[in-house]
Amino acid sequence: MLARVWSASIVGIDAVKVGVEVDVSGGLPGIVVLGLPDSAVQESKERVKATLKNAGFAFPMRKIVINLTPADLRKEGPSFDLPISVGILAASEQVSPDLLGDYLFLGEVSLDGSLRPVAGVLPIAATAQKMGITGLVVPADNAQEAAVVQGLAVYGCKNLSEVVDLLNHPGKYQPVQLEKSQDVLSASYPTADLKDVKGQAHARRALEIAAAGGHNLVFVGPPGSGKTMLARRLPGILPPLGFSEALEVTRIHSVAGLLKNRGSLVRDRPFRSPHHSASGPSLVGGGSFPRPGEISLSHLGVLFLDELTEFKRDVLEFLRQPLEDGYVTISRTRQSVTFPAQFTLVASTNPCPCGYYGDTIQQCTCSPRQREQYWAKLSGPLMDRIDLQVAVNRLKPEEITQQPLGEASSSIRERVQKARDRATTRFQGETNLRCNAQMQSRHLQIWCKLDDPSRILLETAIKKLGLSARASDRILKVARTIADLAGDENLQPHHLAEAIQYRTIDRML
Repeated sequence: MLARVWSASIVGIDAVKVGVEVDVSGGLPGIVVLGLPDSAVQESKERVKATLKNAGFAFPMRKIVINLTPADLRKEGPSFDLPISVGILAASEQVSPDLLGDYLFLGEVSLDGSLRPVAGVLPIAATAQKMGITGLVVPADNAQEAAVVQGLAVYGCKNLSEVVDLLNHPGKYQPVQLEKSQDVLSASYPTADLKDVKGQAHARRALEIAAAGGHNLVFVGPPGSGKTMLARRLPGILPPLGFSEALEVTRIHSVAGLLKNRGSLVRDRPFRSPHHSASGPSLVGGGSFPRPGEISLSHLGVLFLDELTEFKRDVLEFLRQPLEDGYVTISRTRQSVTFPAQFTLVASTNPCPCGYYGDTIQQCTCSPRQREQYWAKLSGPLMDRIDLQVAVNRLKPEEITQQPLGEASSSIRERVQKARDRATTRFQGETNLRCNAQMQSRHLQIWCKLDDPSRILLETAIKKLGLSARASDRILKVARTIADLAGDENLQPHHLAEAIQYRTIDRML
């Protein structure tokens, strides 16, 4: 007998509907899996066989052919265990086939018949809803994640026996309801607060501008000046994720398998901090079957690169295209996958190999040649894409001993939210624009018009600092954010002057 069950496979952060055709016929007992299965899918033959026996079902001692369609799409992962099990039971007439066409099945089976959670459930649920699937059967641990998608009946089952009972007696079960939906987007902000930072008013101001406009930021200063401490407080002043944004972030983390213990939605903006030994593929994503890397896991959040100059130059060059376009495309022989990558880059570095160039207390021991080689790791095109380049100086003795009197992150976050709201109002009618840092040249001509004093000031800065056209555009974007924080509609010379001073590295070089 022939049975067909629906499942799905992940391609990038999207899902493709997969048909699981099971044919039980005469011949020597055995199982054959067709349709480009990977090792995990091939191993499901033995898992499913033991699972059915241990769960109390009869395993047909006949020839079983399992075909995964479309045949030219590579199938990977253990998520096909459940649909294969249901297909064998339906083909051997142990389960009712009436609802098989309406449901999509997903899950890994244990040898005792229990269901284990799998990755990528949220994008699969979204795809199932668009394709007209009325019900989704997943492991109980994945049910809340899938229930985020509205208009789709999600059934969370603990074991294979519950799945069979659901198919034979559908009236006994109710779809899973999303728990605490009213609190689903209540972000839990980190305990690290800017009020605990002593001094560093200039760096704190740069953090506020970066948060308000989504601008990339690098801190340059000697060891112990607080660069890393400041950077790790940026998430605390970022506005919370909207519902659609949370869905985007959750889809990426679901595909990466990072949601098993994180509830249904990612409520906080991501903060990723890879080690400086990270490879290029670990940053941008890759593999034989591409998976998202650190920059995609930082989507709508922060990617923090501590000790920027310790990263290999070729690894840093991978960042250039995602910083400009907001996405990364990974091409392989069989497929090309695009991952979103709209992140805020925050980095920190010392000014020289010894770390004390320009320090007022400790003398630098590096030669000019050593400093030149040190900064050669950072290419001009990469630095052009960093809007805010801020010098962080060592604290004075009286600043170290005083009690911190800085402004709390919560009050700064309110100003950041108001600035972003102004930008959102301005961007009405524009697609894919969330913050000022994402503006293109045509937007600058509309929203960053300069009067004569401002134009002369910018021209002077371009000449003296040797700025490229891209760097000058970045200055205009930062000036637009500064004006939004001040509540000003038009750019003024003092907005532009403040934006120009955030080109520390340009002045150093």
